[in-house]
Amino acid sequence: MINEGNMRKEHKSVEEMWKLYLKSIGEQIKNTDKSYTSWYFCDNEKSANDLAKLVKDKVKRATAGLYYWYEVENEPLPKEGDLSIITNWDGIAQCIIQAKKVMLVPFNQVTEEFAKTEGEGDKSLKYWRDVHIDFFTRELKDQGKVFSEDMLVVCEEFEVVYK
Repeated sequence: MINEGNMRKEHKSVEEMWKLYLKSIGEQIKNTDKSYTSWYFCDNEKSANDLAKLVKDKVKRATAGLYYWYEVENEPLPKEGDLSIITNWDGIAQCIIQAKKVMLVPFNQVTEEFAKTEGEGDKSLKYWRDVHIDFFTRELKDQGKVFSEDMLVVCEEFEVVYK
């Protein structure tokens, strides 16, 4: 789960990790055409830190967010090849991921396979649905919106490319 409302001043570890990543692939900041976003998962410290660890351990290989937020915030959807620096709650860089596949799917059509790839809880579709309904409901409450199971979800699969 991505909390798009988590923009803060970037911790110095983010730029340092980016420099190290570029060096590892034979590039430098001054001559690369690559770019990144940095963010943490969820809307609370425990979940953000736990999910970042699951990503670093390569258990969590996917995430999902409501398409609604991309529309409201006029943000481009993630696309294959996009790079993101995953941070913990405090903004400290944990690893770099690269998007492998992005799909727009109604919530009620998310598959058991995708839920397993997200790697959270017992990896079941039931667990995935329960925690995402809870998260999306909280997330929409401030907007006066009500979650609906036919809402579109941005389902992103990724791989860790640097840690």
